Amino acid sequence: MSTDANASGKLPRPVFDEDHCKGCGRCVAACPKKVLRMKTTLNKRGVNPAEYVGEGCIGCAICFYNCPEPYAIEVHTAK
Repeated sequence: MSTDANASGKLPRPVFDEDHCKGCGRCVAACPKKVLRMKTTLNKRGVNPAEYVGEGCIGCAICFYNCPEPYAIEVHTAK
């Protein structure tokens, strides 16, 4: 999984498994707070995966529901 901004521990936050991401950008387009972007580096599939910018997530999980890959995104929220 991605370790950059996702490792900050601030909740809520999306956590991406970069190797499952197919780089479609649906999560980036759907995010109401515009806190997601496409990375400039390639994953094992040879595409630019999505990443969290590090702050501003509201935990709505719209990114999760728009993602066509079942294991690419988890949204971590406070219990």
